[in-house]
Amino acid sequence: MSSGSQAPKGLEGIVATTSSICFIDGAAGVLAYRGVDINELAVKSNFEEVCYLLWYERFPKASELAQLSADLAAERRLPSAVNDLLRLVPSSSKPMDVLRTAVSMLGLYDPDAIKGDHDANVRKAIRLTSQMALIVANFDRIRKGKELVEPNPSLSHAGNFLLVLNGEKPSETATKTLDLALILHADHELNASTFAARVTAATLSDMHAAITSAIGALKGPLHGGANEDVMRLLLEIAKSGEDPVEKIKGMLAEKKKVPGMGHRVYKVLDPRAVHLAKMSESLSKTTGDSKWYDWSNRIQAFVKQEKNLNANVDFYSASTYHMLGLDIDLFTPIFALSRIAGWAAHVIEQLDDNRLIRPRADYTGPVHPAPYPEMATR
Repeated sequence: MSSGSQAPKGLEGIVATTSSICFIDGAAGVLAYRGVDINELAVKSNFEEVCYLLWYERFPKASELAQLSADLAAERRLPSAVNDLLRLVPSSSKPMDVLRTAVSMLGLYDPDAIKGDHDANVRKAIRLTSQMALIVANFDRIRKGKELVEPNPSLSHAGNFLLVLNGEKPSETATKTLDLALILHADHELNASTFAARVTAATLSDMHAAITSAIGALKGPLHGGANEDVMRLLLEIAKSGEDPVEKIKGMLAEKKKVPGMGHRVYKVLDPRAVHLAKMSESLSKTTGDSKWYDWSNRIQAFVKQEKNLNANVDFYSASTYHMLGLDIDLFTPIFALSRIAGWAAHVIEQLDDNRLIRPRADYTGPVHPAPYPEMATR
């Protein structure tokens, strides 16, 4: 029966757990991993170091960071059966669906499959981080009829992804750009996919099952798919020749949502969007094609003026990924390749001090007990 006070839709504002992984102050525009501001990490760190920070709860010494990089390199391979799966699925399959299926399959081959202790979960985190990147890159090459590419242990995680995806050593600019994007997307507290992972882990299911749940949640356009919608909008503007602001005026007049604008948590500009905007601007100068960044800037300014909405992390990541030459349907999988760092950290934290997550619902149906309606009276 109802308690008399209605639960907030979407659990907005509800505190569901305690965690030391990620801090967000939406009013002030603050995001921090393990207490370290994202602005510092964006300038001073790299994705491997951020992974270490999230999984081990501290920054690594030089030797420890080198060891993690070596461990990631050692795990940069897929069971042959998983590569066979990538060849068997229809080439028209959505990469997020393929990633979800392949990650679930990886659980069948993981040497720590039946182990759920802390150290085993850290090993699985390392393995999954390397393997998920290969799944996305290998499937993209297979669907385009290209040969698979061997990783290069001397390259960073970001560099290796671009290498096995494109078949050539990436530029320093491209590598740094993707590395920064991975840092910015690595964790974001109890978003939908992370909460899904923790709920699954809390049943004492395994890491692969939890990450599969997370990927399923991230696939939705209200979570990870928004950057794809942003780029489709920009491409639609380019095709039509319409002025970007006029296009958005029309959308707002028709009560349509502008993708990449607004955020449930942030009441000011998303701090990740600040760095992604700079990346987009820098790439526009490198590529000599400034329209994607310029149009994004104009759209953001207009929506801010008309609706007081700020750009979120998806808005500028769209033009950034496009200028890196990435296909639109890879945008969300690349989000997952970053967020595995945070998902794994949350699964580890959940299982280190576990309690089944079992909330209640605020019942709004008929008053109990309702009589059973006989067939003749229905």
